[in-house]
Amino acid sequence: MSTGIVTASYIIASILFILSLGGLNNQESAKRAIWYGMAGMFLAILATLLGPGISNYLIVISMIGAGGGIGYAVARRVEMTEMPQLVAALHSFVGLAAVLIGLNADVELSTVTALKTSGVALADADLTGFALNLFKKTIVEISILKVEILLGIFIGAVTFSGSLVAFGKLAGSVNGKPFKFPGGHLLNLAGLLLCTFFGFLYLQGSGIWTLILVTLISGLIGWHLIMGIGGADMPVVVSMLNSYSGWAAAAIGFTLENDLLIVTGALVGASGAILSYIMCAAMNRNFISVILGGFGGAVISQASIDGEQVAIDAEGVSAALDDADNIIIIPGYGLAVAQAQQAISELSKRLRSKGKNVRFAIHPVAGRLPGHMNVLLAEARVPYDIVFEMDEINSDFPETDVAIVIGSNDIVNPAAQDDPDSPIAGMPVLECWKSRQVFVSKRGQGTGYSGIENPLFFKENTRMFFGDAKSSLNKLLAMID
Repeated sequence: MSTGIVTASYIIASILFILSLGGLNNQESAKRAIWYGMAGMFLAILATLLGPGISNYLIVISMIGAGGGIGYAVARRVEMTEMPQLVAALHSFVGLAAVLIGLNADVELSTVTALKTSGVALADADLTGFALNLFKKTIVEISILKVEILLGIFIGAVTFSGSLVAFGKLAGSVNGKPFKFPGGHLLNLAGLLLCTFFGFLYLQGSGIWTLILVTLISGLIGWHLIMGIGGADMPVVVSMLNSYSGWAAAAIGFTLENDLLIVTGALVGASGAILSYIMCAAMNRNFISVILGGFGGAVISQASIDGEQVAIDAEGVSAALDDADNIIIIPGYGLAVAQAQQAISELSKRLRSKGKNVRFAIHPVAGRLPGHMNVLLAEARVPYDIVFEMDEINSDFPETDVAIVIGSNDIVNPAAQDDPDSPIAGMPVLECWKSRQVFVSKRGQGTGYSGIENPLFFKENTRMFFGDAKSSLNKLLAMID
């Protein structure tokens, strides 16, 4: 395949990737957007394999087959509730790839430099692919390449270690509370300065040992940055790491002189950064504070809550639903844990068949990742036209007869508006407490993922529908014809 055809294929693949990102903005186009992305990736891989300068096909195809097989097996086994930590784990692979490619590029550069120094002519060098391109580079181009290698390794190592920590916190194998060494931010600054120093030595020709030290130090920075962020902010962290992995991929693209990798990496990096900013706004988090490991994030204790949680059984909920005309259902992470999306879909279908106005309210960061609840509802075939974002439906709660909260805590917590000392003060929330009645489906009286108590559960118009969400909803369904 000629260089021109490869370039044209890369352009088409880039367009498909852009269409894929653009199509993810709503449920109706999301499935089509995923197919765009798959087609673009297939075209990109095919064009790269058939392009000029590619050899060792047996090794390359074997690696693609092994990676694809492992990915397929993992994807089939992973539950929807485990998707956030899977995404974090996948980011670590991109970071590790950036580090390994950077180190390998330096080894290749050293080999080629030795050949040129010894006076070997291009015709006698017997070089192909990346090594051949290195042989043709000028001194200035080699200097630029070293900067690209250095940046790729730094970003890649931060992404790798940070993603592993995020995976551990989401999976529950690492404590979700923020952890910092005394003077932690100064330690991060010292690490950055050390990386800069060793990077300068590398650019001056000090050898690969400087890159190895940069890798180790930046890996420690990534570990410490994410360890310093609490579990409640992990959705932002995962999105941020997605951005980091994109910039790492772009750096790899510059190193390998692969235009598609540059474009794709930039797309992922920019979109991840924008999404992180949007999520910080949705959670009332300071963007700079989060990406710097919770800098300045001291929090005053939340106010004490008076009252008690009043329980209700399925019969009571059924009777209230029978009398209600306007119903809003708020799904949260507990819905995903219980795998209750089919039950809630059936409940909405039966209630709508009785002429009731049933809608779903989705918080921007519900389910620990943006779009998580939308995916679950789409999987359960909930109609798109009854699923609304927070800003679209919040004003309707005062006219709502019954609000049903399933496995949510922070996103329906009135303390965000009422308690200035609350850890989530100022965070936009679904104002379900303004409804005439609120039923909360919850396993027990414990706090949510972030560990913050919710005054909603103690309000006079709230009743706690305790139990596993799927079991509770199935009991309720048996009473609704």
